[in-house]
Amino acid sequence: MATDLHRPVTGTSAAVRVEGLSRTFDGRRIIDDLELTVQPGEFVALLGRSGCGKSTLLKILAGLDREIDGTVLVPRRRATAFQAPRLLPWKKVWRNVLLGLPGRPGREVAEQVLAEVGLSHRADAWPKTLSGGEAQRGSLARALVREPDLLLLDEPFGALDALTRLKAQHLVGEVWQRRGCAVLLVTHDVEEAVLLADRVLVMEDGVIAHEVNVGLDRPRSLTDPRFAALRGELLNRLGVGPVHAA
Repeated sequence: MATDLHRPVTGTSAAVRVEGLSRTFDGRRIIDDLELTVQPGEFVALLGRSGCGKSTLLKILAGLDREIDGTVLVPRRRATAFQAPRLLPWKKVWRNVLLGLPGRPGREVAEQVLAEVGLSHRADAWPKTLSGGEAQRGSLARALVREPDLLLLDEPFGALDALTRLKAQHLVGEVWQRRGCAVLLVTHDVEEAVLLADRVLVMEDGVIAHEVNVGLDRPRSLTDPRFAALRGELLNRLGVGPVHAA
């Protein structure tokens, strides 16, 4: 096993470099000799069927799973937001944002990033009083306050209703363009992947089996024929054929 989970990002290095990565659970190889590169500032979306290893890969990149074989090079400054916001119910929102930060950062640090995600008015709220969208923005703020070079998103919009999900997608796109960090988004939503990412990867049987460079100007439109073509290509790769009206 060769890992380096504390490597700074320089102007000439990739934000993520994975070589020959394998991970086995109970004799079953979930990730199998996987290769992956993400450039600084690049937004990459990762699609795949349930159980293909997407979330396992993200946990490895986050440093939450080190029982691996292979080489993993990631930035020292990285942060993760999960589908479940994981806010501590006994701490107010602004204190949740500062959890785990070194030193004794003041409330103003939390308020600045809460304003960035549109949640400054809920800084003194208890997590149980937040809506689903607000809780997810709180989770995103907790990730962003770390000034990450790599932002890892594990299906962060999966539990949101359709309208709130669209707003959250727009927010993440804005934050990424403003911050300029690399992003790896794990998602089941093909439209979400094409809407947000520079590059979309499809994971199958523990490897990156397909790659699409999106190449569309931003902001993107779901009605753009090129968007529809990319969506169709990815759905076909995922084994979802075209849907025809009866």
